[in-house]
Amino acid sequence: MLDLKIVGGTIVDGTGKPGFAGDIGISDGRIVALGKVEDDAREVVDATGRVVAPGFVDAHTHYDAQVFWDPTLSPSCYHGVTTVVGGFCGFSIAPLTRESAPYVCRMLARVEGMPLETLKTVTDWGWSSFGEYLDRVEGRIGINAGFFVGHSAIRRAVMGERAVGETATAEDIADMADLLDRSLADGALGFSTTLSPTHSDYEGQPVPSRWAEREEFIELAKVVARHEGTGLEMLPDLAFPEGTPELMADFSIAGQRPVNWNVLVVSGPDAAERAERMLAISDLARERGGEVIALTMPRSPGVYLTLKSGMMFDSLPGLWSEIFRHPQAEREAMFRDPDTRRRLGSDAAGMPEGSPLRAFACFENYVVVSTLAEENRRFEGRTIGDIAAEDGRQPIDALLDIASADDFGTVFSPRQGGDDRAAWEVRGKVWADDRTLVGASDAGAHLDLIDSFDYSTTVLAQGVREQKIISLEQAVHQITLRPAAYFGLVDRGAIREGWHADLVIFDPDTIGGQPMGRRHDLPGDKEAYRIYAEADGIDHVLVNGVEIVRHGAHTGALPGTLLRSGRDTRTVPLDVMRKQAA
Repeated sequence: MLDLKIVGGTIVDGTGKPGFAGDIGISDGRIVALGKVEDDAREVVDATGRVVAPGFVDAHTHYDAQVFWDPTLSPSCYHGVTTVVGGFCGFSIAPLTRESAPYVCRMLARVEGMPLETLKTVTDWGWSSFGEYLDRVEGRIGINAGFFVGHSAIRRAVMGERAVGETATAEDIADMADLLDRSLADGALGFSTTLSPTHSDYEGQPVPSRWAEREEFIELAKVVARHEGTGLEMLPDLAFPEGTPELMADFSIAGQRPVNWNVLVVSGPDAAERAERMLAISDLARERGGEVIALTMPRSPGVYLTLKSGMMFDSLPGLWSEIFRHPQAEREAMFRDPDTRRRLGSDAAGMPEGSPLRAFACFENYVVVSTLAEENRRFEGRTIGDIAAEDGRQPIDALLDIASADDFGTVFSPRQGGDDRAAWEVRGKVWADDRTLVGASDAGAHLDLIDSFDYSTTVLAQGVREQKIISLEQAVHQITLRPAAYFGLVDRGAIREGWHADLVIFDPDTIGGQPMGRRHDLPGDKEAYRIYAEADGIDHVLVNGVEIVRHGAHTGALPGTLLRSGRDTRTVPLDVMRKQAA
């Protein structure tokens, strides 16, 4: 007798082929029958009028710490995600030493937007090796999850305080390579790093990996080549300064693995030209014998900024990066100083037109999302440009006056564009390009900053149903088998006999993300919140044959598999990767 039978649905199997009517039989967590299934089952789910698809695979998350306080990994589970990969941008939380653990904790709070008190509350940070961290996660997650090991964590563990501010010696690199080797042997899915100027630690200094030189990146990539089922990730400076595309290509070649980078956002009047310029990096890599893949968001994410945290503001040029190295009280006094304001306004105005951070320097386009002071309530929902013009102020003054009255807790959101039909048409072309992966949700990070965790329902609601830039079958392929193949996940990403029963049953006419809101459920910090939304139109989510979501409610089941390299993943050769993409 089957454990579960799904009947009456339209099966969209993840391969991109046309959907077909059929049943699915499940036993012991795997699909054992497909088509017309006559066997009896302990439980039957009627999927009439619904699509049955493989569970969605999220290619870029930061759930490394959230597993300790929210093993369901919400809200991803409500959006049909059954497998996540984390540990990216060099920011894993293992391996650790007694000395490096406090630094990594504070760095993570700053650079990935997780409240420090929450991080301190939910775990003792008492593990050392990557394997010890994985052992703590094993058996306590609601969806499948695997993690890369991060460059900054490894560099700090090996070099201590020298990891910030110094070049690694040959001995340092050898020790880092040894620690990476052990972490991959323990089950890390790959190695991640960052060069992004947006990544600074809690003291405002570049994170450890940003101090690395070319040799360090290449030698560490070579270690990855020795381990089955592993990969590489690099977050570059998105201005792609001279030498960066070549480094990314050589990083791939040294590791004999595809490199995915974050993130290609389609917005603005030059979206098509900018996308092609960025995707040309893949062409360079292929010409040299490597493989570089861009992660692309399915929409322009909502970004919510405060001058109290400083995230993104500290990436602006000139005085902006310096000011956030000062203690909070000093920084706020500087923001109130007229001369400082003039310098900040001038520095922001100097941001190059082609910079991917240009939108964050155009203060007139900022919308006031929420305020704290009663006198500021009238500004909510309005742009800084309109507010400034009303009484003849400069945008920088209007921004800082409003923030100052709120003790710098005002939430602003820059308008980035990307909602017009032209942008959606560019997205359709970008999604179909074999040089991209659709994803980059960043779920689990930047909890009060961005809302891109709903990437899967965005693809199906806006991409398929509303904008019609991609077929249902191709959309499902892009968020299931395509990323599963990229990471070499074994028996996941498609509906096939013998494969794991990770499944989503949804209504294609109503699927979509619910309105964004705030959820005050972060342990250890009653004032902190996360931007949060669940989904409409998803009836059932199954992980390894066990139902975890039923009609929008979590069942409490935690059947997820902790994915380990070489056991749950296999190496995908670079040339095979290109064929699978096509």
